[in-house]
Amino acid sequence: AIDAQLAALPGTRGSQGGYRPVTGPIAPAHYALLLARPLGPVTPQAARARLTRELAGLHARAAAAFATIGLTTGSIGERYTRLWQDDRFLYADPAAAVAAMTGSLADARTRVAAKVGAVPDWCTDTVVRTLSAEEIAADRNGYRIAPTPTQQGVYIVDLKQLRRRPAWTLPSVVAHELLPGHMIQLGLEGIVPPHPLRIAYAASFVEGWGIHAEALAARDGAFADPHAMLGHLHWLIFRVARALVDLGIHLDGWSRDDAQARLVAWQGEPAYFAPFATELPRIAAEPAVRVGEAMAWLAIADAVGDRRGAARIAVHQRLLRHGRMRSDAVGNTS
Repeated sequence: AIDAQLAALPGTRGSQGGYRPVTGPIAPAHYALLLARPLGPVTPQAARARLTRELAGLHARAAAAFATIGLTTGSIGERYTRLWQDDRFLYADPAAAVAAMTGSLADARTRVAAKVGAVPDWCTDTVVRTLSAEEIAADRNGYRIAPTPTQQGVYIVDLKQLRRRPAWTLPSVVAHELLPGHMIQLGLEGIVPPHPLRIAYAASFVEGWGIHAEALAARDGAFADPHAMLGHLHWLIFRVARALVDLGIHLDGWSRDDAQARLVAWQGEPAYFAPFATELPRIAAEPAVRVGEAMAWLAIADAVGDRRGAARIAVHQRLLRHGRMRSDAVGNTS
């Protein structure tokens, strides 16, 4: 029904992600339909209100963490920039970074059952490696190979710009990309592939699960060090900030300079894989995608709520068993 309405809009072209305008700005009604595609009945206005509240809450948490390490002046973005420039947290070589991530992964592996319940052993058979010399020469970015019953899962981390990856930014990457993040969700989904309609309509769930995995690790004490917590919070701020920029560009007419100024104020430094010069054109070309991803995370967070122990595991098991789904279905699995 949504795609029928999108197809009827003038000047659009079809794709798996919905119908995009061929040229020019997107109309508010068009944007609302693109957002409803992965989320269900969530209006852009409701999404903006929720994301604005989340950003304020994340900034408050970051301010508290900064206070524990003695950084109390300047905006949150300015404080992150100062922390990024602290040479004490830079790795001497890629091997040291991989070793640290491998240590975080070993710890995360011991926590999987308590977080999401029983999963096949092959789901947690995962490792970290860096890009090969050939991949670096080809300027390849980081990528993942999901585990299968016969193949180990691998996260190939991009460390080409090692100074852009301070130590405190990487523990949350382990939770997101490896355990209990993408390796479990994509691994299980790989042996029972989703219906093609879920592929088309519920892509946001995949990233939503990865973000939820970070928040889940934080909630269970994986980032007890305040610097690791600041790294985790920066990743979440980035997710929410770029969703707000998505709304601002497409519904409020923000220029790229306007959008970048807000990102600098909100998060300071860009995420490693999303430098502003790359990410802003991508957001402009993909209306509602970043909002869909952030709101998918929040839908999962709402479904889990404050549950602990067996009750929390039961929700996670339902989500993993059902595979990716639209956000309006996340709270209704059985």
